[in-house]
Amino acid sequence: MENFVVSARKYRPATFESVIGQQHITNTLKNAIKNNQLAQAFLFCGPRGVGKTTCARILAKTINCMNIQENTEACNTCDSCVSFNKGGSLNIHELDAASNNSVEDIRSLVDQVRYPPQLGKYKIYIIDEVHMLSNSAFNAFLKTLEEPPPYAIFILATTEKHKIIPTILSRCQIFDFNRIMVEDMTSHLANIAVKENITTETEGLYIIAQKADGALRDALSMFDQIASFSGNNITYKSVIDNLNILDYDYYFKITDALLAENMAATLLLFDEILSNGFDGNNFINGLGGHFRDLLVCKDERTIKLMQVTERIAKNYSIQSGNASTSFLITALTIANQCDLNYKQSKNQRLLVELALLKMCHIHAAIKIKSDNGNSEEKKNPDQQSVKTITKVLPVETIEIESVPKLSEIKSEYSDPEILNKEKDNSSQVSEPSFKSTVKENRKTSSTPSLKSVFEDKEISKVEKIKSTGEVNLPEAIFSSQTLLQLWKTYAEKMLLEKRMSLHSSLTHSEPKLEGETQIVVVVANSIQRDAIDENRQDLLGFIRQELNNYLITLDIQLSKDDESIKIPYTNNDKFTYLAAKYPELNDIKVKYDLEIEW
Repeated sequence: MENFVVSARKYRPATFESVIGQQHITNTLKNAIKNNQLAQAFLFCGPRGVGKTTCARILAKTINCMNIQENTEACNTCDSCVSFNKGGSLNIHELDAASNNSVEDIRSLVDQVRYPPQLGKYKIYIIDEVHMLSNSAFNAFLKTLEEPPPYAIFILATTEKHKIIPTILSRCQIFDFNRIMVEDMTSHLANIAVKENITTETEGLYIIAQKADGALRDALSMFDQIASFSGNNITYKSVIDNLNILDYDYYFKITDALLAENMAATLLLFDEILSNGFDGNNFINGLGGHFRDLLVCKDERTIKLMQVTERIAKNYSIQSGNASTSFLITALTIANQCDLNYKQSKNQRLLVELALLKMCHIHAAIKIKSDNGNSEEKKNPDQQSVKTITKVLPVETIEIESVPKLSEIKSEYSDPEILNKEKDNSSQVSEPSFKSTVKENRKTSSTPSLKSVFEDKEISKVEKIKSTGEVNLPEAIFSSQTLLQLWKTYAEKMLLEKRMSLHSSLTHSEPKLEGETQIVVVVANSIQRDAIDENRQDLLGFIRQELNNYLITLDIQLSKDDESIKIPYTNNDKFTYLAAKYPELNDIKVKYDLEIEW
């Protein structure tokens, strides 16, 4: 019985021309041989199964060939080529650095370098997985790698270039190998199938090439496995069954159900997928890849990024026409978030089902958002004109005597006739027109201070309209007692949230109601003032919502009463307070040169 040889070994490239998908590497090496410009050290980097060791062996064989062909390939007839093909060449040494990574192993190699070749021009040392060498071994190798004998050439191969020390990298010519493209891999598998009398379907070979993820050796291993499984008849069905890959049709069906917002069909399809033995994480990743391919189909310039057969590409093109870009981007985001949380989830099936339900309601959410946007425009048709008025109103040009009351500003800009007039004009109101309106109201209005109208955004009604986009705001009447109770409730809320600084500041200050809507709070020091001021918007929002009055403003004032009790907060204040009672503390501080911690 003849021994079986796996395809990865049987069809291993023996010449530069037969190397798949690395033309930029092979052309450079052939030119270096032709021009006699060979470096003393090469470093081949790249993922597994892309031809690093294969190219190293072809290079070693070619440079020792005694009769190099015109196309810079080995002749395969001279003594050097024959001995290489039989595996008996004494000029080519291969070392596995994964198991020979000590200093002694490198010293033994360096000792061998001193002896010239018996046959041919060069002695070639191929060191695979060179990143596995220890730092001591790297250091022992440095001198020989930099200045080897003229007949010695080193070819290093690695999948993890970042683990190699810079002093080694600087002594080598570095070649980066690419992942092999799906089309190149599929064509190569088809050629091997012809030589092995194996019938194939193109879609099945495409799935093998995609599953290999750029590694030709992995693709050939899967090819042999499926050929044995299917009896030398590789079909799309046999490939997905043997490799446990979810069929394209499931992704198309799921997407159709999502677009139709059919939750029942979506959940039933997912249950069927799980019943067939597929993992939920692989499913959600595959669904994300499906959405990505649908997005790629949206533009003719990006269709080339898809790596599928023509029949599958047509199905993608049809479905992408039915799915909007916003739906695909949102669904892709949901799928990606589900993938990130999958391993940490205690109920992984529920996590995926929740993601699918969210995708079912994407169109509804987009429609609701669109309707809300339109309703806001209909509700506030004059919002842009109000914003224009506030924009051309510089504070420094307003005289204090000409400022009207808040009620007058409110009544004026709540008048539908004025708002309609602004809408019809659809142009910015000049500054003089606003000034004239203010001057007409001067005779019938008492004059509040400039600070009470323009210092804070919440004080000016026009600024309120600018920030909220609403004209008719609630103005419920409330009492000082109600305000005080609400103030305490907010302070207790801060205590539960463990915001102790704000809780203390609110507790030691009592709000007072001035007029109908202005709240004045007097604090003892700047720390309390800053704590409340930093949370002004949240505090005001809470009070306005609870009291149903959006004209409420807040004025925080620092106490100027010298007789008021000053509460020491900082370490410096505490020391000053104690030193006033106990003067000996100052003497101790000076005597021992002490400092107050901040």
